[in-house]
Amino acid sequence: MRNGAKAALVGGVFLGMVAAAGYGVYDLVGDVGEGDRVPAAEAERPAGPPTRAEAAKAAEEFFAAWARRDVAGAAQLTDDAVSARTALTDYFETARVSHVRVTAEEPVGRTVGYAVEATVAVGEHRGTWKYDGELEVVRGETTGRALVDWSPQVLHPDLQAGDTLEAGEAEVPPIRLVDRAGQELKRSEHPSLGPLLDTLRDRYGKQAGGEPGVELWIDPEGGEPRQTLLTLAKGEPGTVRTTLSAAAQRAAEQAVAGRAEASVVALRPSTGEILAVADHRKDGFDASVLGQLAPGSTMKIVSASLLIDKGLTAAERPAPCPPSAVWQNQTFGNLPGLAPNENATLADSFARSCNTAFVKFADELKDDDLTRQAQEVFGLARDDWRVGVPTFDGKVPASGGPDTAAALIGQGQVQLNPLTLASITATARTGAFRQPVLVPREMIDGPLARARGLAPGTAAQLRAMMHRTATSGSAAGALAGLGGDIGAKTGSAEVDGQTAANSWFTAYRGDLAVAAVAEQGGRGGENAGPIVAAVLRSGA
Repeated sequence: MRNGAKAALVGGVFLGMVAAAGYGVYDLVGDVGEGDRVPAAEAERPAGPPTRAEAAKAAEEFFAAWARRDVAGAAQLTDDAVSARTALTDYFETARVSHVRVTAEEPVGRTVGYAVEATVAVGEHRGTWKYDGELEVVRGETTGRALVDWSPQVLHPDLQAGDTLEAGEAEVPPIRLVDRAGQELKRSEHPSLGPLLDTLRDRYGKQAGGEPGVELWIDPEGGEPRQTLLTLAKGEPGTVRTTLSAAAQRAAEQAVAGRAEASVVALRPSTGEILAVADHRKDGFDASVLGQLAPGSTMKIVSASLLIDKGLTAAERPAPCPPSAVWQNQTFGNLPGLAPNENATLADSFARSCNTAFVKFADELKDDDLTRQAQEVFGLARDDWRVGVPTFDGKVPASGGPDTAAALIGQGQVQLNPLTLASITATARTGAFRQPVLVPREMIDGPLARARGLAPGTAAQLRAMMHRTATSGSAAGALAGLGGDIGAKTGSAEVDGQTAANSWFTAYRGDLAVAAVAEQGGRGGENAGPIVAAVLRSGA
């Protein structure tokens, strides 16, 4: 339950939170448009935001009606009686809730937090369902009465518009998720795998064998995986084997745990097999595989390969790094503290992450050159990856104007995530594109995505530049102490409305490629770098 004093208990012993405070006399009038009651006198209609006392009283009345299963009465205490009545009816009938007890907190302004303890009954099976919630109280537009601001989240925080709550025998058996060596990956030990576990169960649970149990779940609109909220009777789980490594997953979970809004992916360049997927985010979003963010200078791996393939420069040929560069009336600069170098080679500018060196080549490229390089060489941005779970495989659109130059340094309209960036790094490491996978290939319907990969000479130059970056360039600090066959690239991406740039970092060591992002983490080596280094050190 949230912090705050418990002010009322509804559905067992009930303590009033506040007095009526001269609120006015109301008569119930059917299902009026906003679920309101009409004041006895127009002059008594309150105005302005509801007071704390009004919020407490409105929530108290709603919780009491909810707890006694008074669907119509509870709906009338909201600003959307029709939607509330439908949802509350489903709550008791479809979700099989037989008893509800609500413990409320004292309001914070117009916000009231509460804890729910409900009994779910399906035949002879019973279960106790506990969760916390929060609602807002608003002023009714027609009558001025304080009402619960209705949304599906009032009933449960994970409900979205169009979702339904259901209880019964599950359509799909539970699954036992195991890593590449057969070691079980438990949700309690690997919290980042929770959403993926739901998706894998939805996709592969039936073919994994097992027997379904009796559960309460959220059935999302639009074909998304079901979310199990309560198990009333356990089924017999089937086994779904993944490409994950328990050691790498453990290292990834620990690496992101200490940083806000961070995500990381590790994979094996020689096979494309995903070894770890971890996210540490308040919203629970799988940004590691579904995120869409500008990758900053980590995109220079793709851009550098393009410049080399086009014959515009090479690792040891000129790529001057001036203090600024202008492209179609937009001025581009470098990170603060980066000294200009008019005699720099491409390897110099790559290792120091000089933006202007890359921008200077924009006038020698066509609008779609970078797009074609990303698609045809690195297998990105074609929406054709079959990983085993839903993923976003990048966006590198053909864009003119200032975005042509911005795309070369991972800004503009370019969008990646740790999965796609780890794949880019893996392609640079081996020269071949191997579409990432999370489950064995025989479990995936349809062919995997293909791309031609890098020319041998281009791949060799990329590896040399990434090795220099890792050992003496912008990535050296984060990777200190890691030797051997190693390469890296740093990045920071500015986002409108953010006080700090997003921190990006990608690296390989032997047959392990890792990429991470830490939103608003600043420079790449400062926040994302240590995440990547920790996973590389796991040696998975």
